[in-house]
Amino acid sequence: MIYYMLLFIFMLLLTIVNIQAMPRLNRYKLGSKIPQPLISILIPMRNEERNVKRIISSVKGLTYSNLECVILDDQSTDETRTQLLKEIHGDSRFTIIEGKELKEGWVGKVHACHQLSQAASGDYLLFIDADVQLKERTLEHTLATAQATKAALLTGFPRFPVKTWLEALVVPLQHVIVFSYLPVVVANRNKMSKASAAHGAFMFIKKEAYEIAGGHEAVKSSLVEDVHLAQLFKKKKQRVILANITSHVSCYMYETTEEVWKGFAKNIFVGLGRSAKAVWVLSVFFTCYYVLPLPFFIAGIFTGNILWILPFCIMLFQRFLIDRSAQQKGLLFLTMPASAIVLMLLMNHSMKRERKKQGYEWKGRHYQ
Repeated sequence: MIYYMLLFIFMLLLTIVNIQAMPRLNRYKLGSKIPQPLISILIPMRNEERNVKRIISSVKGLTYSNLECVILDDQSTDETRTQLLKEIHGDSRFTIIEGKELKEGWVGKVHACHQLSQAASGDYLLFIDADVQLKERTLEHTLATAQATKAALLTGFPRFPVKTWLEALVVPLQHVIVFSYLPVVVANRNKMSKASAAHGAFMFIKKEAYEIAGGHEAVKSSLVEDVHLAQLFKKKKQRVILANITSHVSCYMYETTEEVWKGFAKNIFVGLGRSAKAVWVLSVFFTCYYVLPLPFFIAGIFTGNILWILPFCIMLFQRFLIDRSAQQKGLLFLTMPASAIVLMLLMNHSMKRERKKQGYEWKGRHYQ
């Protein structure tokens, strides 16, 4: 039991170090005399009519003066384009381009981002998803952080407002994985490609470095192009910085429980390198670390054994610190055992689909 306790203490300490080591956007400010390079905000959209009003309003509200926003309508079958024209309403900073037919061997979003990069004029490229919301001074803080950390690629996991029960259980786990398991100090200071994390909803990139790395064309078949792009940058000796962007960037990822399930099923096994061994190892570890402490805690309450009580308390405190750092409101940290169980179900479901060669459906397209 002592070794079990030491595991929880180690994980708590690693989380605290990661929280402190990760750069935060709100810590860096752009000097008034610093030149403002052109930033191209690039947004791929496919059937995003529900998100148009929020994202366009968000971009219009940015205080950074030297920007352009290029939006690619990726052959939407809903009212995306109509809503775009209505919300943009002649603002000259915005350009809408029509997405070309999806090429064989390309993933839809990657193909869209590649086209957007070709249409961009900026010194910096900011790829964001249509379900993102930016605070007014996001660009100033992002540019200042990138310059201070000498980042060729600056990325981060947004704040995740949640609506449905399944979204509340699994979406915030993205922060848990990063803060608990990624050695942030190593990832941000070392060009070792395996120590990489990225979130495609927010990718701020120096255009020159993007071209050196080969851009999205170099990861054209990837379902987790954000991570693979970050790894590619590191292989090309370009610095990748993972920052805490939750003070300025929010992401409304899903609307329904079905979307949550399909979205995670599409990415999770691929994100694990399509490794069945990784799924099994993580399932065992998550059971021991997140699920078993609850029955131990209950037994400890009845028996008065403090060693049985502490693991659950430490694990919840760890999750509480992560939620606070990620600006995740409410008492979601109390659901950690249930979240771990659902995540394990998703990992195994995603693996089974892969093994049966069923592929994944997303926005009307099928991927293997």
